[in-house]
Amino acid sequence: MRHSLSEILTRGEVRDPDLESVPITVTQVKPSGDMRHAAVFVEPLGGKNAKAIVGALNRHKGFIRGLMGRTIALKFTPELRFLEDTSFAEAEKIETLLKSSRVQRDLQEDSDERDEP
Repeated sequence: MRHSLSEILTRGEVRDPDLESVPITVTQVKPSGDMRHAAVFVEPLGGKNAKAIVGALNRHKGFIRGLMGRTIALKFTPELRFLEDTSFAEAEKIETLLKSSRVQRDLQEDSDERDEP
């Protein structure tokens, strides 16, 4: 499903001003247990205008579902719900925190304590 959705978005078949010339990454697709619904996590390149892009994808989810139904081999094509993937932003926040001077100072103090006899 993820590959199918990525292809559809890459081909630019969904006509919407919010989606024009914006590369979108489908990071994960989580289908429900019965495969009738799927949460699709997306992230626009650079993470800019994510809310508008997710809104546009959800406005066209029926059209996208129809296109996807032609390319996947499932008994039912799941109902789609597009969501912003915030994992990249969270990872960046954690990385920034780990590189902060306070954390580096604490790491240095721990290292110094282990070096003492």
